Amino acid sequence: MIELKKYGWTDFFESQLSEYSGDELLAGRVAIENKSNYMLYTEFGEYSGELSGKFYYDAESRGGLPAVGDWVMFKPVHNEKKAVIENVLTRKNKFSRKVVLDKTDEQIIAANIDYLFIVTSFNLEFNLKRIERYLTMAYDNELKPVIILSKEDLCEDPSGIISEVRSISGGTDIHPVSAIEEKGLDILRKYLEGNLTAAVVGSSGVGKSTLINVLTGTNNIPVNVIGDYKDKGKHTTTKREMILLPEGGIIIDTPGMREIQIWEGSEGLSDSFKDVEDYFTECRFSDCKHDTEPGCAVKKAIENGELEEERFNNYVKLQKEIKWFEIRKDKKAKSEESKKWKKASLEYRKRKK
Repeated sequence: MIELKKYGWTDFFESQLSEYSGDELLAGRVAIENKSNYMLYTEFGEYSGELSGKFYYDAESRGGLPAVGDWVMFKPVHNEKKAVIENVLTRKNKFSRKVVLDKTDEQIIAANIDYLFIVTSFNLEFNLKRIERYLTMAYDNELKPVIILSKEDLCEDPSGIISEVRSISGGTDIHPVSAIEEKGLDILRKYLEGNLTAAVVGSSGVGKSTLINVLTGTNNIPVNVIGDYKDKGKHTTTKREMILLPEGGIIIDTPGMREIQIWEGSEGLSDSFKDVEDYFTECRFSDCKHDTEPGCAVKKAIENGELEEERFNNYVKLQKEIKWFEIRKDKKAKSEESKKWKKASLEYRKRKK
C-alpha cells in the first residue's frame, strides 16, 4: 500500500482492510465522479470504475454512494483497467450540502479531506454571509477551514476586507492571495505537505481554477478571460475532481456553488457563531427569545455596538433553516422506516402462505 500514500492513504483506511481479506478486492480513491462511472487512483494506475448492482441497490441514500475523495474497494477487470466497485470504506469526514431543489437528500461535495479551502475574492463576489455559512458547514463536519481571499491584486485596501472577515472567522486562518502575481501561495502549499488533502469551495468567479492551476503548475483547468477575472466571472469547473500536486498533496476542485443549503449544522452553528451565543448566558431569562424580553443581553449588545445586528440576524436565519430541515429529515426517516416494516411484513405473509 506504499504507492497509495501519495493519494492520501493512511492507517485509518488500512485498519479497515481486514473486513475484506479473502475477497480479492483492491483499494482505490475516487478522483473523478461522473453520472454513471468513476475514475479511480490505484497502486496500479488509473482505473475506470462502475458500481456493482448489489452495491447500488443496497445504498440507502445518495450519500451512501462514492464521492470524490472516497476510498473504495473494487474488483479489477483483468487487462482492461476497469473496476467493479463493491464498497466504500468508512469516511474520515465529508463536506456535504442539501441537494439543490431536493427537500431531504444529501450531496457529498468531497470526502476524507484534511482542510476545507473556502475561497472568496476581494472583488464583487465578496460576501460575509456566505463565509459564515461555509464555516458553519465546516465545523459541523469537524473539518479544518482555511479562508482564502483571492484576487488581492484588484483591491486597493485589502486590510479593510481582511478585518471584516476576521470579525466573523472565530480565529480561522485567513490568507490573502493573488494567483496572477503568485503571491501568498507558498503558505497554502504547506497545508498539503505529507500528502494531505484540501477541498476548494466557493461560488462561481472567485478564481478557484486559476488558483489551482498555479498551485499545481498546470493549465489543466479552463479559466476565464482577464475581463471576467476582474469582475464577477463565470464558473469554469463543471465537475468535482481530485488533482495531485507535483511536490505532494491533493486538491479537490469543485464547481462554483451559488446554493449552499446546509445538510446538517446545529453543532457547527454554535462553533461558527460562538461570539453570538456567548451573550445568551447573560440574558435575564434562560429561555430568552432575544426579541421583546426584558434583560436581553443580545439586544443590549446590539444597542451598544458590541454585536452587529446583521450577524445576529444571520445566526437566527441559519438556526431556523437547520431546525426546519432537521424536522423534514426526521419525517422522512420515519416514513422510510414505516415503508421498510410494511415491506418486510408483506414478504413474511407471502412466505407463510
